[in-house]
Amino acid sequence: MSIDAATAAWLGMQLLVACAGTWLARRYALNRQLLDQPGERRSHVVATPRGGGIGIVVALMAGIAWWASTHGWTPLLAASAIGLAMVAGIGWVDDHRPLSPWPRLMVHALAATLLALAVLRQGGTPAVALQAWLLAMLLVNVWNFMDGIDGLAASQAAIAAVAFAWHAFPGPGAPLAMGLAAACLGFLPFNLPPARIFLGDVGSGALGFALAAVVAAVLIEGPAHPAVLALPLSAFLIDAILTLGLRMLRGERWWQPHVQHAYQRWAHQLGRHGPVTLAYACWTAAASAIMLSCNTTATRSMGIVVVWYSIGSFAWWGLRRDPGSRDRE
Repeated sequence: MSIDAATAAWLGMQLLVACAGTWLARRYALNRQLLDQPGERRSHVVATPRGGGIGIVVALMAGIAWWASTHGWTPLLAASAIGLAMVAGIGWVDDHRPLSPWPRLMVHALAATLLALAVLRQGGTPAVALQAWLLAMLLVNVWNFMDGIDGLAASQAAIAAVAFAWHAFPGPGAPLAMGLAAACLGFLPFNLPPARIFLGDVGSGALGFALAAVVAAVLIEGPAHPAVLALPLSAFLIDAILTLGLRMLRGERWWQPHVQHAYQRWAHQLGRHGPVTLAYACWTAAASAIMLSCNTTATRSMGIVVVWYSIGSFAWWGLRRDPGSRDRE
């Protein structure tokens, strides 16, 4: 994959906008006392500003506008921009004044519907449109649930975005994926351990929606084996789905903050966030490499995905069996 000078400048602009936006967001959060306090249902031990993900959102919106002004608007670009603004907007409100889950889910559903309609307008099949809607609803909330330790959510989004950009290039999904990766890289210096600011709901939900839009763009092109697109998302999907499923089976309030995810158990055991974030990054990088090298039949591709998710599920079970921790609602 090679990019021209104009695209490189556009990506550099997005990185710088995200970096500057995160710095400004940190000052704003400190002035407004928008702080995530430590507690038994959280994995950090120092009060930390939240809402830094607004820098990523502004960078993505600027990048989409620049790309559209030079290459033309498409239904998918327009839906990505509007849906991103909707998801980030309700997250920004929630960062300032906590909302019940229902208004947030309603906004997420509307944004997902816009994305699905754009897929249809851009030539995607009804099946692909349905997949786009489900992906948007799933990834917005998975990234919100999994944003619990320093550097994890943004680094996972960045690695997955790079993989999808490589896979999609030079298709319509590549620009959005590359822009997402650049914006995450602009934010990460403030969020890597020890984090100086958190994404907040404004950022975590936006990352999930942006990834859903990227995958939807790839699916429109009709990849030979779409199942492999699940590989770069496996670390978060395995941990989120299995943990929340277990909480539901126990009759717990699964939507409330908790420290039962595998990454939280592992970070608690180690007493540090850095090694866990790095390990998850290595897993996703390996999964991405498998996706990019997978050129076998559809049946074998599905088999690879099943095996990979099975290995991840066993790893999830092993990481949760930390004798030094206990379940909390």
